[in-house]
This record gives sequence, C-alpha cells and structure tokens, in this order.
Amino acid sequence: MDIGDPIDFSGRAVIVTGGTKGIGAAIARAFLSAGAEVLVCGRGDPPEPPRSGGRRAHFLRADVRDPEVAGALVAGAVERFGRLDVLVNNAGGSPDADAATVSPRFVEKVVALNLLAPFYLAQAANRVMREQRTGGSVINIGSVSAHTPQPGTAAYTAAKAGLLALTRALALEWAPSVRVNHITAGPVRTGSAASVYGADEGAALGGVIPMRRMAAPDDVAQACLFLAGDLARYVNGADLAVHGGGEAPARYLAVRGPLPDA
Repeated sequence: MDIGDPIDFSGRAVIVTGGTKGIGAAIARAFLSAGAEVLVCGRGDPPEPPRSGGRRAHFLRADVRDPEVAGALVAGAVERFGRLDVLVNNAGGSPDADAATVSPRFVEKVVALNLLAPFYLAQAANRVMREQRTGGSVINIGSVSAHTPQPGTAAYTAAKAGLLALTRALALEWAPSVRVNHITAGPVRTGSAASVYGADEGAALGGVIPMRRMAAPDDVAQACLFLAGDLARYVNGADLAVHGGGEAPARYLAVRGPLPDA
C-alpha cells in the first residue's frame, strides 16, 4: 500500500488543547510544519499563538473542563476548517499536594482537567470523525505517574491512570473509524522545569534516565506526528512510552549509585 509522505498533514485539521506553551506549543508547531491547519486553546490569551514556517495556529479561549465548552471547541474547529482529523488532549497537570489534607475541590479540579476534559473532547471529536471517510485520530498525553506514582501526586496519578484506561476503552469502541492512542511522557524540559525539578532544571534527574537527559517538548511532538499519521494506521489502543527508558529503580541507585556513562 502506497501511503505517500507519512508526515504530510496538508489538508488535515488538528486541535491541540493547552497548545499555547510548553509541550502543547511544540505539538502545534510540529503539525503546522507538516502542513496541517491547527487550532489551539487555553484558558487565557497567549502573547502569540504558535507559529512555524510562516504559518500560525488559530486560538480559541476555552476551559475544556466544561463539557459544553469542549463541544463548542470541536464545533469551532469544524466550522473553521470544515473537518477534524486529529485531537491531541494535551492540557493537564497539577501542583503537588498532600493527599491527607488536600481539599475535595482541588481533587475535583485535577480529575476534571486530566481525565474528564479529554473524555468530553474525545466524545465531541468522535461524532465528527466517524462521519468522515478518512476517520480520525485521538491522542491522549499521559504521564509516567500513571505507572509509577510519586509523593504529592495522588489525585493527578489517579486521573492519569484513568486516562490510560479510557484510551484503551475508547480504542475498543470507536475503531476502525477513529483510532485512540496514549503517550506516556516522562519528565519534559519546559519553561517551568526549574520550578518543578530544582535549580539545576532537571540536570540531576537526567542522570538517572537511560537516555541521559530529560525529554524535550519536540520529542513528544514527533511522537504525536507518528501516532496521527499513516505510518501508524494500524496502531490503536497503544501506550507509547516517551520517557527515555524510564528512571533507574531506587534499589539500583541505592546499591550502585548513578547509571554508568555510555
């Protein structure tokens, strides 16, 4: 089967939630570079939407935790582009919080952003994609926390584990018209790396990752291009690990120290 250029997204339309900064902006730029029309969203107006090669993403303000707003975002993309081929559920995150004392409102917000919003958006996208001859692709951006919880992340971990399970459930129900896949992202070096990983911006953390560095946003973006493209036309319900091999187990580090140099 001749699939032509598997990284050519000309004529296709993409939504990237949380696409105004960090990982989301890198994903948006990757799809723009590949020829796609891209719509990004966020709760606040960005200084400028992502650009690449003289092309710019479109922006809509949206709090995707609201199911009506999520539906309106998808409808807005279809109205603007006439179709929807790819949805990247990237919006997410949470500050650390003590599970013993965290408020119910905090838990509800974290679960709403990291699990419920992707569900609402995927439902709306599926209604559009299943009617298209070419179907569509949904990509959920998850976290290593879903597999290996860290202290202070109970609500976030639970939501991300749910997102992985949701991915597999939707992949079963919506194939073959709509493929649904998941990316397990490890620590990513973004503008907020210093506040999250310390003054060295994650340099010490890179020493316990087999690839010897934290991920760059573009590492996640390129994985999205693969999963959304024709090279992955039979990939459905997958969990693609983009974490550099994971982190060395604590027992290894305790006994042997840092990973040996390559």
